[in-house]
Amino acid sequence: MKRASSKGKKQLHEWIAEFESARKRSFSQHINNSFIHTYKPVLDDTPYRTFRSMKEYRKWCEKKLPKWLGYGKTL
Repeated sequence: MKRASSKGKKQLHEWIAEFESARKRSFSQHINNSFIHTYKPVLDDTPYRTFRSMKEYRKWCEKKLPKWLGYGKTL
């Protein structure tokens, strides 16, 4: 049987401490901590937009949104 190194033991104690800390949090705290708002350029700049057709919407996405958001034809 292999013995745990001091580094491994330290990491195990850290994980246990984190688990115990998380276990004491309420459900609402877990939910609140689970969602992180990420600013999405252009999309978050106005409350809403309207388009006459899906084709118009897709054209707008392709032209206005950064590729990394994934709304274009290809990434």
